[in-house]
Amino acid sequence: MRIANLGDIRLHYRIDGNPNGRPVVFANSLGTDLRLWDQLLPLLPQNLKYIRYDKRGHGLSECPTGAYSMGTLVRDVERLMDHLEVKDAMFVGLSVGGMIAQGLAVKRLELVRAMVLSNTGAKIGTPEMWDQRIAAVKEGGIEALADSIMLRWFSGPFRETEAFHAWRNMLVRQPQDGYTGCSAAISGTDFYSTTATLRLPTLGIAGTEDGSTPPDLVKETVDLVPGSQFHLIRKAGHLPCVEQPEEYAETLIKFFKETGHV
Repeated sequence: MRIANLGDIRLHYRIDGNPNGRPVVFANSLGTDLRLWDQLLPLLPQNLKYIRYDKRGHGLSECPTGAYSMGTLVRDVERLMDHLEVKDAMFVGLSVGGMIAQGLAVKRLELVRAMVLSNTGAKIGTPEMWDQRIAAVKEGGIEALADSIMLRWFSGPFRETEAFHAWRNMLVRQPQDGYTGCSAAISGTDFYSTTATLRLPTLGIAGTEDGSTPPDLVKETVDLVPGSQFHLIRKAGHLPCVEQPEEYAETLIKFFKETGHV
């Protein structure tokens, strides 16, 4: 178990694959921890260095109280990469992780040679929507929203599996302050103008059944970056790396090869 002391925050992280390989950094979604990528990693080339971390307020990382800003979430992974002496990484971000990817690429392009924007957007939802969600969690806990979140996260068939219950448990066991803190960061973010300035290899991935970041939003976002690619995964919701890990891995490997990362 590895903890990076970054000064004002301690983040839990994990490194898999070849410690001397080219780096791939994963940033996961709101309400999940780094186990989001467990099924995916064995399907990827083992000569790469895979870095996963729990963002603040999630998993085994520290959980400050109060609202977070997207700038803070970007700075956390920026400092983690500096701490690990990682540059020129392939950055794979899902949902809020994809927003972090966009912000990091704008701020420190030397850290990001290519990015995968999975099930995300330059802007997700509205401040009013997030205010309502934050208020509901403060009143009734994450459990109060869990069932509606699961409808957006997963397709109908997956919700009938035993594995589904583990993901619901992961969601409701995340710290409440971490969930609302990151919700506030998403609420205040609009990256349309800044993401449009980026010039780097970019792949968008969406799920046909995604109720949180529909395919049109993902495509609209990656289209801001000239020359970007887009891949739609069928029979998958907001977390296609969980529902369709084989297709997700194939899509990443193809992009890795096209960008010379593997």
